[in-house]
Amino acid sequence: MLTFENQTYRYMKIKLFFILAFLSFGTTFSQTILSPAEFLGYEIGSRFTRHHKVVDYFKYVSSTASNVKLEKYGETNEHRSLCVSYISSKENIDNLDAIRKDNLSQTGIIKGSAVNNKAIVWLSYNVHGNEASSTEAAMLTLYELITNKKDWLENTIVIMDPCINPDGRDRYVNWFNQVKSTPYTVDQNANEHVEPWPSGRPNHYLFDLNRDWAWATQVESSQRIAIYNKWLPHIHVDFHEQGINNPYYFAPAAEPFHEVISDWQRDFQTQIGKNHAKYFDKAGWLYFTRESFDLLYPSYGDTYPTYMGAIGMTYEQAGHGRAGLGIQTNEGEVLTLKDRAIHHMTTGLSTV
Repeated sequence: MLTFENQTYRYMKIKLFFILAFLSFGTTFSQTILSPAEFLGYEIGSRFTRHHKVVDYFKYVSSTASNVKLEKYGETNEHRSLCVSYISSKENIDNLDAIRKDNLSQTGIIKGSAVNNKAIVWLSYNVHGNEASSTEAAMLTLYELITNKKDWLENTIVIMDPCINPDGRDRYVNWFNQVKSTPYTVDQNANEHVEPWPSGRPNHYLFDLNRDWAWATQVESSQRIAIYNKWLPHIHVDFHEQGINNPYYFAPAAEPFHEVISDWQRDFQTQIGKNHAKYFDKAGWLYFTRESFDLLYPSYGDTYPTYMGAIGMTYEQAGHGRAGLGIQTNEGEVLTLKDRAIHHMTTGLSTV
């Protein structure tokens, strides 16, 4: 026969079990991350996402996932936030500053003898505001990394800047939303494919931020360089768009290479390019390398990192300010925003 004390003890054990089970369920539930489509309420590629909603999604992920940290590093002339997101394992996120310092000590910039065995990959999106597919791709890439590619993050820190030029991006997106057809038209002569001056390419002061990495004359550049130089990543990718009729471009870059670029950097570019090619060949997507996009001018988003010791690369997707949500190319194919975002997501993940 159970005594009163035994019954009370048993009751307390059962109660504690259900409390712990509930807490465990709550923790599991809170770690279920919404996809960009679920969070935004529309599929990526069906419309352009304004900058504040992009920031909201990155904030949401960082507040939900324990292996993601968001940092605001500055603000544009029009008071839009500039942010980077750190994505890695929870252990790496908890030791983020130590990893950063270990990396800098290996460069000789700060004193130290620690060995950093973590790869640091920095992905920069939308430096030209009307090359707008890359920011859409940034949200897809973030979600894929933290859901299906978490094992990649054990020895890698991924730093993502989802939009380098928010003022230019919103200038383009706002214009497009004012003139677009519903459903969109693929005719190249339609109003939604003829962006007026000054276009969304430059920043608030109509300056091309992809000519400003070394000189840092603009507030976006000076704030970004300050945080970039605190990390000096091993890999830096600058995501762009080019004319609507071009195949996708990725490294290796065009010859000649500047003499300060090491053979190791050249070879690593080629290795990464071959990795991209595997994915593109499998999907039947066209691409090219080496024909254009050199590494000579020191103030691009690929050359500045390269001259600072990284593997700096430009990736170029067809589209630019002309493509809108979908456009018919000269070959008769329809190039959609969804296609463009998926291509950029693929090379981003392939780089990692």
